[in-house]
Amino acid sequence: MTSPSKSLSAAIRVAKPADIPPLSELNAGLFAEDAGTRDPFVAAEWPGRDTYVAELVADGRRNVAFVADVDGAAVGYLVGRLQDAGDFRPVVTAVLESMYVRPDRRDAGVGTALVHTFLAWANESGAGRVSVNAYCANTGAIRFYERFGLRSKTVTLDMAM
Repeated sequence: MTSPSKSLSAAIRVAKPADIPPLSELNAGLFAEDAGTRDPFVAAEWPGRDTYVAELVADGRRNVAFVADVDGAAVGYLVGRLQDAGDFRPVVTAVLESMYVRPDRRDAGVGTALVHTFLAWANESGAGRVSVNAYCANTGAIRFYERFGLRSKTVTLDMAM
């Protein structure tokens, strides 16, 4: 198998209702690779719910789903949400909730294009802060997000009882 060209370009756009099945499939891929292997407390059947993606597609303002198309096929997605400013943290926060690029399309700029689109959306939406969570063991994701200026702020410690 040959690796994709580094100059591969992806068309990034806001998801529409027809994207729900492929985005649900990509979400299942993220789950299988990330949370499903790193977090024993997540529900194994969760990624089979199309309602997660459908709610994002229906909203499009406070919550957004971007899809990355290459040659007419969805090869990646990114979900973003806005959190309102509050008394404790008086700034609108754009949360990069989840992102996934098919393994055969990685290292070709698809993830970078998705994040740049998300950051532009966050800025246009009035966010003063951006955040993303990553599992400590997912060092590749942490390095990826650090390239955009995100830095570790907290660590959550937990254990099974």
